[in-house]
Amino acid sequence: MTRDAMEYDVVIVGAGPSGLSTAIRLKQLAEKAGSELSVCVVEKGSEVGAHILSGAVIETRSLEELLPDWKERGAPLNTPVKEDRFLFLTTDKAYKLPTPPQMHNDGNYIVSLGNVVRWLGQQAEELGVEIYPGFAAAEVLYHEDGSVKGIATGDMGLEKNGEPGPNHQPGIELHARQTVFSEGCRGSLTKGLFARFNLRDGADPQTYGIGIKELWEVHPEVHQPGLTVHTVGWPVSSDVYGGSFLYHLENNQVAVGFVVGLDYSNPHLSPYEEFQRFKTHPEIRKYFEGGRRIAYGARALNEGGFQSVPKLTFPGGVLVGDTAGFLNVPKVKGTHMAMKSGIEAAEAIFAHLGAEGQTGHEVLGYPERLKKSWLWDELYTVRNIRPSFRWGLWGGIAYSAIDTFLLKGRAPWTLRHHADHTQLKKASECAPIVYPKPDGKISFDRLSSVFISATNHSEEQPCHLRLKDASVPVATNLALYNAPETRYCPAGVYEIVEDTSGPRMQINAQNCLHCKTCDIKDPTQNIDWAVPEGGGGPNYPNM
Repeated sequence: MTRDAMEYDVVIVGAGPSGLSTAIRLKQLAEKAGSELSVCVVEKGSEVGAHILSGAVIETRSLEELLPDWKERGAPLNTPVKEDRFLFLTTDKAYKLPTPPQMHNDGNYIVSLGNVVRWLGQQAEELGVEIYPGFAAAEVLYHEDGSVKGIATGDMGLEKNGEPGPNHQPGIELHARQTVFSEGCRGSLTKGLFARFNLRDGADPQTYGIGIKELWEVHPEVHQPGLTVHTVGWPVSSDVYGGSFLYHLENNQVAVGFVVGLDYSNPHLSPYEEFQRFKTHPEIRKYFEGGRRIAYGARALNEGGFQSVPKLTFPGGVLVGDTAGFLNVPKVKGTHMAMKSGIEAAEAIFAHLGAEGQTGHEVLGYPERLKKSWLWDELYTVRNIRPSFRWGLWGGIAYSAIDTFLLKGRAPWTLRHHADHTQLKKASECAPIVYPKPDGKISFDRLSSVFISATNHSEEQPCHLRLKDASVPVATNLALYNAPETRYCPAGVYEIVEDTSGPRMQINAQNCLHCKTCDIKDPTQNIDWAVPEGGGGPNYPNM
């Protein structure tokens, strides 16, 4: 069936901080120059912000650059940070440690990043940006010369077998002079761009963490607006990179989350269960006793840093934000970097379109601009901190102190990363982990958690979690690794069930939170995460 096509100067895939910053700056530049520039943003979530999940403490540096009058415009940055705490947890005690300098939050704000993104979307639309939520970019389109032509959104109304159903609507082609990919962490289209244009040549493998978060309403007597707490130590073992955050927002709300590095080796480990167990610690439990859990979600985050940044440009397009891996791991922040990359991409694209006046050429000015910006230097100086934790918690802390205070981030060496899926050991080589049953008050099971994420997918559509070989989950993953999919997924998507012919893998795709962990951690790289129908997935409120 023929698809309709629409023409734009710039098409942006993903309405997150980087994509919207790109759109806003492009329109600002066009307005200043007195020229016309058509900009379109497509977003797979049901609304702008529906799929946005972060801690989040935001550094306003890029926001000041993009919209200096953000306060007057009513940006939802309502809770300035007042106190930072950094704790080491044992099974029942908490010890206060000096707060690392990168984690000092003077001048920063505790926010719902989803609400900040919704506000950015409003600013973009006021400038004339066309934003289409509920449309998933499912395919990259190419010119005959191999350059990127744009994207096509996915078909709606397909049956499970991939055939058009009675409500079928074909996708729409969006053609552009330049296409900006701001898909977030482990973008499904970006994976194909990496392969087609060899964008990862010379870069380390990206390494990831999974962040799992809940939003709570707590009793006023334990609520301290502006307090941030980070912890390391219990419940994960010292060879696992992991830690937590508690951020006290306004209105008696506390955001709590746990991050586990996906380079862990024990296949019995469950990041979800570690998070639930963490909340039962006496120092943590006191905040949530008698409180009410409001929302739940999960997402992967890039932890590779400087040495894992890919080539950022290719004929007809650029990469920005989390898609490119811009996150300062020791600072526990990426929004300011995502926005800055979008700003610099917009500046370079606008200059390129004005000078070239052609379609499909490479915007080489973008990486040149980034390398002259504060973003590049900030990423470079912390490049060795995350990989130093291969020596365990105390080895990583010791090296990080030397790197930060003595070497000032200018060591004459760069520590390397390994691909996360290569790090799992066989189940027989690792100690099983027994997790306590949830109490339904502080700790919860997966399905009740997925319920409050408001996740929804049409059950009639094709499964968006594709197995390259359907035999691998049982023949390899179950046999060698005790089916790690059933534990690293925070939504209960993967399940081993017994039937008359033996065990088989059941995929409950309707539960998927779009965290991408399965695509990252599967030891055989047999799972391919692709976009489902637009509008599917979680609908995060205030996350």
